[in-house]
Amino acid sequence: MSARAVRRSLLYIILIVFACFYLMPVYVVIVTSLKSTAEIDLSRMWQLPHQLDFSSYADAFNHLAPNFWNSVYLAIPGTILSSLLGSINGYALSKWKFRGANVLFPIILFGMFIPYQSVLIPLVQFLDAIGLYNSIPGLILVHIIYGIPITTLIFRNFYAGIPDELLEAATIDGTGYWGIYRHIILPLSISGFVVVGIWQFTSIWNEFLFASTITQPPHQPVMVALQNLSGSQIVQWNVQMAGAFLAALPTLVVYIFLGRYFIRGLLAGSIKG
Repeated sequence: MSARAVRRSLLYIILIVFACFYLMPVYVVIVTSLKSTAEIDLSRMWQLPHQLDFSSYADAFNHLAPNFWNSVYLAIPGTILSSLLGSINGYALSKWKFRGANVLFPIILFGMFIPYQSVLIPLVQFLDAIGLYNSIPGLILVHIIYGIPITTLIFRNFYAGIPDELLEAATIDGTGYWGIYRHIILPLSISGFVVVGIWQFTSIWNEFLFASTITQPPHQPVMVALQNLSGSQIVQWNVQMAGAFLAALPTLVVYIFLGRYFIRGLLAGSIKG
């Protein structure tokens, strides 16, 4: 065996070891969720269940189903709208050098560094004043606004790699600002939208602080309901683990099917930026 093959084999072994170590919590979650209450014990945490018990998934789903759909109604429009606004901003800031663009861009990025906790009180007061407190549309608005800085940054770096000559040729042909965006920029933005979409969907779906502060039952997303799934006296660990797996399943599916496009688009944006 050549030295190159030995190095490659050693690299794969190291990666497999790290992957197994990383997936240990996932193993515990799945194994615990498939155990009956009588089998749950700290000393037998790593052991496989003697008999598969799916009742914990049924219990968890019955508790989380309404809140699960709240998260769907929240994450999908929040992801689409924040990605679209970020794309428009990135297009304007990267290809249309208007006066003040170099000042506006850092101001937009400053929103990424504002802690959530520092704006909770005025945010709740504002949403209450406009009639969107304790509602999914109000939570969507919050995530759109908080998502604009990161989506703008990603799209601006992504669009920086599009040749200016392409836009100049379209301008000479009489295509305007929105025509260029619709017919040239958007078709070239698929991988950028995949990156931003996965990022925003994951962030919105997993967010807890805004969800627990702005909404109350029955409008709370699934992550808040998952926290409320624990009992006050006795914690049903199998039900909680089943609920955690069900709550994480949508983002897991998104990464499984779109993960390679995410890495490809992210690298493309970083190289072009």
